[in-house]
Amino acid sequence: MSEQQTADLILHHGLFTTLDRSNPTASAVAIKDGRFVRVGQEAEVMALSGPKTKVVDLKGKRVLPGLIDNHLHIIRGGLNFNMELRWDGVRSLSDAMSMLKRQVAVTPPPQWVRVVGGFTEHQFVEKRLPTIDELNAVAPDTPVFILHLYDRALLNGAALRAVGYTKDTPNPPGGEVLRDANGNPNGLLLAKPNAGILYATLAKGPKLPFDYQVNSTRHFMRELNRLGVTGAIDAGGGFQNYPEDYEVIQKLHDEDQLTIRLAYNLFTQKPKGEKDDFLNWTKTSKYKQGDDYFRHNGAGEMLVFSAADFEDFRQPRPDMEPEMEGELEEVVRILAQNRWPWRMHATYDETISRALDVFEKVNQDIPLEGLNWFFDHAETISDQSIDRIAALGGGIAVQHRMAYQGEYFVERYGHGAAEATPPVSKILAKGVKVSAGTDATRVASYNPWVSLSWLVTGRTVGGMRLYPQRNCLDRETALRMWTENTTWFSNEEGKKGRIQAGQLADLIVPDRDFFACSEDEIADTSSVLTVVGGKIVYGAGDFAKFDDTTPPPAMPDWSPVRTFGGYGAWAAPDANGQAVAQKMAMSCGCANDCGVHGHNHATAWSSKLPISDLKSFWGALGCACWAV
Repeated sequence: MSEQQTADLILHHGLFTTLDRSNPTASAVAIKDGRFVRVGQEAEVMALSGPKTKVVDLKGKRVLPGLIDNHLHIIRGGLNFNMELRWDGVRSLSDAMSMLKRQVAVTPPPQWVRVVGGFTEHQFVEKRLPTIDELNAVAPDTPVFILHLYDRALLNGAALRAVGYTKDTPNPPGGEVLRDANGNPNGLLLAKPNAGILYATLAKGPKLPFDYQVNSTRHFMRELNRLGVTGAIDAGGGFQNYPEDYEVIQKLHDEDQLTIRLAYNLFTQKPKGEKDDFLNWTKTSKYKQGDDYFRHNGAGEMLVFSAADFEDFRQPRPDMEPEMEGELEEVVRILAQNRWPWRMHATYDETISRALDVFEKVNQDIPLEGLNWFFDHAETISDQSIDRIAALGGGIAVQHRMAYQGEYFVERYGHGAAEATPPVSKILAKGVKVSAGTDATRVASYNPWVSLSWLVTGRTVGGMRLYPQRNCLDRETALRMWTENTTWFSNEEGKKGRIQAGQLADLIVPDRDFFACSEDEIADTSSVLTVVGGKIVYGAGDFAKFDDTTPPPAMPDWSPVRTFGGYGAWAAPDANGQAVAQKMAMSCGCANDCGVHGHNHATAWSSKLPISDLKSFWGALGCACWAV
């Protein structure tokens, strides 16, 4: 057999869920030139093996198509990932504060310690956020900024000094600086109702140099690969300027270092300047420019600021400004004339209905047929709006924001109103294009398995049951929401999303069987082997030897990534399924409470740091546990 006829990579002895209805299961695949060339049984696939073929035995593990996030702020997230202490997946405030204290100890001035979203107070056993006094006790001199969803930010005294907030600082439009009895800022910033104050305050912090941003983005992509993400649609973001803030991802693309396939949307930056933004961009950028790893995907998620209904369910629903329709029509006409698709942030049906009035008006003059436009989020979308979207050929991209904010929604609107927020099952039943994602990194965590768990179980990360069973999805449907369904939203149907001959060779091997594990285990899943374009971009355990894409150590050397890793890394069990902190607690002389940790060892089990880190950390605090 000639070299041209043999595969580059063969994965065999696996349990493949292909999502190809004509060939739903397989035990082996052959990959050549970045695409699946054969998907089937051992004998027929192994026939494509040659002397240069890399062959990987999957040892009977389940294999899934690579996960594709329909709404991820990956470009912005990558620029900042190495600076951020992530509380994603941390299950107690006590553990979170221990992480914070440790990070403060190694963060040099004038740098900040930032916890920038991805968590909710409801995931903590304590069901609360830290107090300002607790932050000041842990960090009297180092600025600490904690973003909680898009409802508030907590700043310690050092952070208030760093950003220059004083008694004379006015409240910005849509936001509030809370104050003490003397009128001085007390460290709490509220979005009332928009997140501008939170964005703007965070933007005052130090930024990483360009080379560090490159390193940071590589580490963020690797973290996503670790969780099984192989593709994403970037939704732009506030204070994310084009093309300046895209130079890092462009460099990585040009140097063949992208391990995530990325389609990007352009997000307007200037209130009242939206029309000029899109007039300029439609002249200087071309829809679909790029390749299968980095390509232009149209406009949004912000089209005009007057239509932005931020999802702070602690606040009443905001009424959009009366000029919304006129400003939106100007932009949508530009996009439709240039055949650019768009995505539009919309939390509430009231916003969606008004936007549809505009879309229908433009459609009378410039048919929208063939433009893969869609609404993002759509938590309270009505049946009528779903039907109107279907009639115009649009789609709905949902994200698992309710997994993080469901408790607040129920508190304001009641359990009955929360039963279909968003009504995913109904959207599917009506045949409207729909897919799933996260809206990470600030509003929710980037972990796709939390989203899959939310779709299947109907529960928040705090454990509240939001949806009755009729509004939950079976596991295959949920998986399709994260794979083949997402491809319509980037106009890539038939190119990826399934394990099928001819499609791009993106797949994952989860650390547990998604179709056999208990519902409670879904959110704790990660990948042990991730393949993008036929290239192994992540390997762990038995597959670590095949992974040669590990980036250099996280920069700077004080980066929280070096110590704590990403989602749940602090809480990951060892190969025997037992947490390192648990083993230490069981064998040390202060098994219940040494008085140093700030919480007992039973709670500390969930911290699960590597043993070397725990020894040095607790030892430095004067705890006897370091001796085990």
